[in-house]
Amino acid sequence: MASKPLSRFWEWGRNIICVGRNYAKHAQEMGSALPREPLFFLKPSSAYVREGSAILRPYYCSNLHHEVELGVVIGKRAQAVSQEAAMEHVAGYALCLDMTARDTQEECKKKGLPWTLAKGFSSSCPISDFVPKEKIPDPHKLKIWLKVNGKLRQEGETSSMIFSIPYLISYISEIVTLEEGDLILTGSPEGVGSVEANDEIEAGISDILSMRFKVAQQIRRS
Repeated sequence: MASKPLSRFWEWGRNIICVGRNYAKHAQEMGSALPREPLFFLKPSSAYVREGSAILRPYYCSNLHHEVELGVVIGKRAQAVSQEAAMEHVAGYALCLDMTARDTQEECKKKGLPWTLAKGFSSSCPISDFVPKEKIPDPHKLKIWLKVNGKLRQEGETSSMIFSIPYLISYISEIVTLEEGDLILTGSPEGVGSVEANDEIEAGISDILSMRFKVAQQIRRS
């Protein structure tokens, strides 16, 4: 593992840990109470999709939502680390989308089921290029934004996170041991909404980077 380039962590990283409701206004727009401790769930590594490939709306989904998020890439193993030491385990950052089958998620909530169908489908984690941490001295002073077909939908400051990155790393690493190449999605600002087949999503981190993805409809084969 250690010999593999972190610049292509999505090809060999194992865990995608997603933090929910980490921006107050997003929690409010979803009708959710503010969390007292981090809420997180997992996506499989097959959720990764890179520019040049499409985001597929699952055949069972009729309401696919975008959620733009700052991703934190782990650079060395973290198990029950303190907040003070947490940033020593960060290799860099990436821009991510937490694509969500919102109608499916609502059904899962009603039935008390896991969110895997809603959050873990193939192409549910579009990812940008890797950004070494040296290029982002303070990840809590960034603007993340998202447009659909050229219209601004989401724009938020990472300073508005409820739980900071060191807190998230410390909290998660007490429950799930973080390995080199793992990715933490740190939550989405308000403005999430639906996308349809043939829509184009553009998203970015301040003026550091941007990425574009087309949305396509998955065709059921059986």
